[in-house]
Amino acid sequence: MRICRWIAVGFPLWVVLGCAWAWFFPDQWAWVGPLIKPGLGVIMLGMGLTLRVQDFQSVIRHPVCVLIGVAAQFTVMPASGWLLATTFGLEPGLAIGLILVSCCPGGTASNVVCYLARANVPLSVLMTMTSTFTAVVMTPLLTKWLAGSILNVDAWGLFKSMIQIVLLPLVAGIAVNSLLDRMRNPEPIRRWVGALGPVLSVWIIVLIVGYIVGVNRLSISAVAGPLFVSVLLLHLSGFGLGYVLMKLAGKPEAFRRTVSIEVGMQNSGLGAALAKEHFPQYAVAPVPAAISAVYHCLIGSILAAIWGRDGSDARRSEADDVGEADRDAS
Repeated sequence: MRICRWIAVGFPLWVVLGCAWAWFFPDQWAWVGPLIKPGLGVIMLGMGLTLRVQDFQSVIRHPVCVLIGVAAQFTVMPASGWLLATTFGLEPGLAIGLILVSCCPGGTASNVVCYLARANVPLSVLMTMTSTFTAVVMTPLLTKWLAGSILNVDAWGLFKSMIQIVLLPLVAGIAVNSLLDRMRNPEPIRRWVGALGPVLSVWIIVLIVGYIVGVNRLSISAVAGPLFVSVLLLHLSGFGLGYVLMKLAGKPEAFRRTVSIEVGMQNSGLGAALAKEHFPQYAVAPVPAAISAVYHCLIGSILAAIWGRDGSDARRSEADDVGEADRDAS
């Protein structure tokens, strides 16, 4: 179990090493292409296996912070993605890729980063879950709205992909987890799922990102300047504005850190898979998602290192944090 946690915590390092490997030996990553879509489905299935019906009840009982965070996820990031793509005059393939990844939900790696940053882990999990389900509808609609002027966007096709890659595996995972409640002693199985799930997710994301970097090495070299700057600014805006919004709302430090991380860290693997599937005429469309994975992991890790060394422990019990949030809201 300890080695599984060590592997999950080292996510940023594995992403950087995978990208470096793919950059210098791209032919060794060609086999990953057909596995991208089913790989994302496996990640979503693993996420579903960690969720219970009670988690949805928690959202209903204490919706304020979750709603603020999810609203920020689907306003701050998409608006930043469109603004940056327009400002930097990115070519259509890169523009659609940047906008698409900005419209994706939060990534599961954010839960690990929240733990290391002494943020509110239960809130992080609830936000990831809620934004992922919301993205089934919002990602196609926002992408169509923001990128429709750049090129034709098949919103219905994106929606069907979201159903296949996100919704069905998530629901299947939740159903299996519910069946485990009928077992005499399901906890050992849950512990193994909780330990192995993040590790599997880490390696799938590393494979996806490495494949995209390797396949598009020459294209990345040609547009490195504006591409790298625009993706960096995208994530800095997410981390920064997520924190500021919660501070303006008067929420505790743990909530500010959590929303900052959740808004700043996208499901880049999903963005890459959707770009590859729905915009094949633009080979570089998945590239912003690959660069995004590197940036948000590095920024999240830096924040986790800074906040994690903070003498004041912002990571309190869910009950204390929610109670304080409810008092603030009243």
